[in-house]
Amino acid sequence: MMIAARGPVLLVPVLATLVLLPLNRGVAEAASPVPSHPLLTASQVVEKLIENNDARAEALEGYEGRRSYRLDYVGFPANMHAEMTVDMSYQSPATKEFRVVSESGSKWIINHIFKRLLDSEREAQDTDNLQRTALDNQNYNFTLLPDAGGENGCRYVLAVEPKISNKFLFRGRIWVDDQDFAVCRIEAEPAQNPSFWIKRTEIQHAYLKVGDFWLPSDNRSVSSLRLGGLATLTIRYEDYKIRQAHVLNQIVPLPVSLTSAAPKPSN
Repeated sequence: MMIAARGPVLLVPVLATLVLLPLNRGVAEAASPVPSHPLLTASQVVEKLIENNDARAEALEGYEGRRSYRLDYVGFPANMHAEMTVDMSYQSPATKEFRVVSESGSKWIINHIFKRLLDSEREAQDTDNLQRTALDNQNYNFTLLPDAGGENGCRYVLAVEPKISNKFLFRGRIWVDDQDFAVCRIEAEPAQNPSFWIKRTEIQHAYLKVGDFWLPSDNRSVSSLRLGGLATLTIRYEDYKIRQAHVLNQIVPLPVSLTSAAPKPSN
């Protein structure tokens, strides 16, 4: 049994990276529409991104949603598969509660990877963790890329390079909305390989707009092991409901209609 767990257990550190990426402070209240303008510089985009993220993270008082986790491991010593559906609720300033709705497949994956991800996400709400992993100038260098496929308002594409080698930071590219100045897509890999046995990990995040807020829609992490195994983790987010939010210091009731379902990922 310990041998059967050998491959997947090596994935725990790198998969935990998912909860410390900008998911924690990625919620963003939409900015007022602005006229079309020339492209900003990298420093201007980052300045707006940081400023808006700090203010917007405080605007979301409470929300809830449903997540579907799926992990497929193919390799030595055996193939493994598991799925778990979870209801999540968030209450400001830093409380996340999870309720498991259903489980299927490998109990080892469920207990040692999926539930570890939930525990790590709770821990990620700690102020120190948020500061160490924030998408800002203290942790990263940013370079504005030429036209790299920005679309649907995600006009700015930035190369992101961590300033320190930290397994909870990442390197890659981010797409930034040109009106809300919120991250709408990430393609990255961990800044530091968390284990000798993991050869490479590719991480993709996508976000969707729910009412006035940007929230995760789907995540995909593919890890290649030196022993030849391949693990693919996918997380889908849907059924969002914004329960309470405020603009500046004023509480603003939000209609029940502010709900959404994440789009189905493309094959």
